[in-house]
Amino acid sequence: MQDELKEDLKNAQLEKNEVKVSTLRLLLSEIHNVEIKKNGQLSDDDLISIIQREVKKRKEAISAFRQGGREDQAQKEEAEAKILENYLPAQISDEELTEIVEGSIKEVGATGISDMGKVIGAVMSKVSGRADGGRVSQTVREKLMTNTYD
Repeated sequence: MQDELKEDLKNAQLEKNEVKVSTLRLLLSEIHNVEIKKNGQLSDDDLISIIQREVKKRKEAISAFRQGGREDQAQKEEAEAKILENYLPAQISDEELTEIVEGSIKEVGATGISDMGKVIGAVMSKVSGRADGGRVSQTVREKLMTNTYD
């Protein structure tokens, strides 16, 4: 995946796509920093989690810029988020996520909201980058609070 990112960076430079160039440079820099911390090559799962973290940062920035009346900056962050999202696995549907959540609730024997952490852990291991943590958390909470998982 890193080779793909570097190749895409090269192509973006040739196309003079400044937003994509800066976004990919920042991402590759973050990947390099994590490699240094971990003393070695990263797996694709590691790369996906880094990209997810970067997308989350962009989405938080979009919200902050909009609240501050900075629509121009919000649009720039949206463009960067879209570029980064292209490198993430396809997101699973709500129906598929619901099925996984219900199965995980039964699997861990959850009986209420106090078991939310166990259920989220089980779900996240199954969806591995194909569903945002916030989305998983919301679905798990809804199912556990309404007891609609039988």
